[in-house]
Amino acid sequence: MPEQTTGPRPTLEAVAARAGVSRATASRVVNGGAGVRAPLVDKVRRAVEELGYVPNHAARSLVTRRNGAVAVIIAEPEFRVFSDPFFEQQVRGISRELTAHDAQLVLLWVEGPGDHDRIARYLGGGHVDGALAFSLHDDDRLPALIGRTRVPAVFGGRPAAGSGQGVPFVDADNRGGAREAVRHLVSLGCRTIAHIAGPRDQTSAVDRLHGYRDVLPGADPALLCQGDFTEESGARAMAGLLERRPDVDGVFVANDLMASGALRTLRERGVAVPGDVAVVGFDDMASVAPRTDPALTTVRQDIEGMGRLMVRLLMRLLDGTGGEAPASVVTPVTLVRRASA
Repeated sequence: MPEQTTGPRPTLEAVAARAGVSRATASRVVNGGAGVRAPLVDKVRRAVEELGYVPNHAARSLVTRRNGAVAVIIAEPEFRVFSDPFFEQQVRGISRELTAHDAQLVLLWVEGPGDHDRIARYLGGGHVDGALAFSLHDDDRLPALIGRTRVPAVFGGRPAAGSGQGVPFVDADNRGGAREAVRHLVSLGCRTIAHIAGPRDQTSAVDRLHGYRDVLPGADPALLCQGDFTEESGARAMAGLLERRPDVDGVFVANDLMASGALRTLRERGVAVPGDVAVVGFDDMASVAPRTDPALTTVRQDIEGMGRLMVRLLMRLLDGTGGEAPASVVTPVTLVRRASA
């Protein structure tokens, strides 16, 4: 256990003396430098623990030229961030991976157009070492603003064409997952399969729509409904769909929250699921999919794992020497079968 003392804070020199190494060696270990033999690393870390040494952040920044902080920018207003469990899972993955790298998370979100300039000023002010941005929209100014600040960045989700050039991203196989979902409905014998799509200005929603059309290229436009990734929009879309096409017997919904809303509407209308209408979602959010009535069949993407991957790519950028950016990553998805389809 750390030694209890009411005197001055332990110094790096005291750590070096306790470990029996030079100050330079102790500094390299404390600041995460390479080139120190494992036995010496163990001695220094043990001395840090015994003395209760806490590195001086300002001094460490001078040595490493790092702030030890990363901005996490969610291009959504605050109420969406705290009401959608997708963001909770992604931020959890980011936070856990940043902790493993001894870095702090600074959370920023976009309430309105004026926030873009505020975020750009913050990034340009040297407060953070890098930025992670996700839930980007087609007309979003964030990719261009981040590019102008020259802060190393990684995007969550593939940015729109023409934006975020050269910035690595982490995304799921949205199109492939959508194809798998629709093929599953076809395999169940569904003949009139609808799609409740997400926002048209987000690439994840567009890719899932394309996946639906890959399997059903001649689908009646009346079978396509628009939502905004919220539960209420899914409920409204399902109600409209039943009015236009009461013969619908399968629905692929672009995310779990909208699927939850769709299931609620079907239940209120007395439509049996999956007997009359089979429903498949996308995400497999633990707080949603297994808890719907009936439990939701859905396409699973590793949301928390994608957050961790974003941090790992950013750390590779920060540890690099100005060479090529790490390659973007598209993670695989899987169909999780439950009672709704």
